[in-house]
Amino acid sequence: MRKTVSLLMVLICFILKGQAQERVVLTSDSVRLYVKVKGTGTPCLYLHGGPGSGSYWLEKYFGDYLEQHFQMIYLDQRGVCRSSSPKEKDYSSDRMIQDFEEVRKALGIKEWLTLGHSFGGILQMAYIEKYPQSIKGMIMINCTLNMKESFCNSWIPKAAEFAGVSYTLPKTDSPDSILNKMMEVAKGMDEKGVRWKMAYSSQKNDSIMNSSYKEIPNWNNSFSSVALSIKDYWNDYRKETSQIKIPVLFFYGHTDWMVGSNHYMNVKFPDMILWGSDVGHMPFLESRDDLENAIDNYIVKYNF
Repeated sequence: MRKTVSLLMVLICFILKGQAQERVVLTSDSVRLYVKVKGTGTPCLYLHGGPGSGSYWLEKYFGDYLEQHFQMIYLDQRGVCRSSSPKEKDYSSDRMIQDFEEVRKALGIKEWLTLGHSFGGILQMAYIEKYPQSIKGMIMINCTLNMKESFCNSWIPKAAEFAGVSYTLPKTDSPDSILNKMMEVAKGMDEKGVRWKMAYSSQKNDSIMNSSYKEIPNWNNSFSSVALSIKDYWNDYRKETSQIKIPVLFFYGHTDWMVGSNHYMNVKFPDMILWGSDVGHMPFLESRDDLENAIDNYIVKYNF
């Protein structure tokens, strides 16, 4: 009888491990972070981009694959989506990655993978720089590691091309100067209704992605309104990649104008799978097979 009860408890624990578990992690500065744990396998923290896009759309459009291979930790960063905003308005890089550590400890995880998209590459690099012992590998999907390079070498020139307007690059490297120039060319894209071309191969997919944001009421976007004005996030992390010894998958799109199709060239992780794909900025929607193939290769090569 005792053996039967023990086997039953093991079975229950196994079933619960695979089910979605939603919870709120209260940070040391009283921010309520929304966290969902779902799937089985090596723990993997998702660091969403935007800044401020939230974790919901990756779970919705690509979670079915990821959760077969990883114990996914979907986190809405502070001031984003279902998480609350800090009273002291602290959105610094140091505070953000402290959140990641507090979530890891709250979940009882010793070490995990990180999976980042877009701006999530900046967060991954800041995180591993300060807490290398917590991260056993990184999956970088269409990530920027230097926003100035992405914006000035790809975003602004391509946006001006789509808008059919002339442009000059910002006269200074200040975030305000770069963002003001981006707003100028973005206005031209909006007037022609072509902004979707920056990230997608079709306007339909842009609409599909945007519709997901409407599925969660009262979406918090406090972080997105201030993120790009914070100096911490404008570091050029590419020069530090040569010092990162853990295994990395760096997946990039040949038509990703948000980050830049050549952004990968100065990424020098010593132990890296570099994977180029004929896709734009959102491979979860437009190149799932190739993205799955890339991650499958990463899992097999590094035994995750």
